[in-house]
Formats: sequence, C-alpha cells, structure tokens
Amino acid sequence: MIMLYGSQQDYDALAGRPGERPPWPAEDVAAMHAFMEAWNNELVDSGEFVDARGLAAPVHTRRVGLRAGAPVVTDGPYAETEEVLAGYTIVECESFDRATEIAARLAKTPRPENAGPDHEWYVDVRPLDGRGEPQE
Repeated sequence: MIMLYGSQQDYDALAGRPGERPPWPAEDVAAMHAFMEAWNNELVDSGEFVDARGLAAPVHTRRVGLRAGAPVVTDGPYAETEEVLAGYTIVECESFDRATEIAARLAKTPRPENAGPDHEWYVDVRPLDGRGEPQE
C-alpha cells in the first residue's frame, strides 16, 4: 500500500482557499490531477493496480481515542500542520522494491512554483498483512 499524506492546509490550497499556504492556481491543480491519472493508468496497464482512493479533507474527520478507559470522539480539523492520510494506492507487484520504485515516481507530481524546492513531501510504502515481505 502506498499511503499519501496531506494537511488541512494542503486541502485548502488545492481548493483555492487562501491561508497559510498560497492557493494553487487552477492550472496547477489540473496538472497534478492529470499526473495522478496517468500514474494510475500506467499501473492499470502494467497489471499492478489493485485499488486507489483519495480521502476527504481532515475537517471531515472524527478521531476516536481512549481516555480513562472510555472512548472519546474528536471532530476535525486537527492542528493545521498535522498531516493525515490523504489517500492510498494498493499495488500488487513482484517485490517491495518494485512498490518503492512505483511510489518514488510520485516525487515528480506537479506543484505550483511558489511551493519551492524545499516543499515537504513523502509517501509511505507498506506491505499489507499477509502479502509481500515476511512480517516480523
């Protein structure tokens, strides 16, 4: 599973809402969506695609935790800088290294020039339980 992360600030910028991060211009949003569609289509064509979903913005999240032995529900949004799971792609491929190669291609996802070269970005690659590398 390739897990993509984002913050409420990221969702706001993509939606064109001003905030701590400048809003993305419509053409940059379109370029990002086109890139992601091409990336997914390449995985479908190679037979490695299993499933993918984007998730709603953190503002629509509920976190259920445990406090003093009782469940506590907290509605989003969380702290502006807190990153949460934004989406995922499940691939079935020959190895963990191949899944990592696939995920690394996401580093070329278009973003606005004003995001700068130091824009923080990462994805996690993790085998599903019972598949891929042996679990410890």
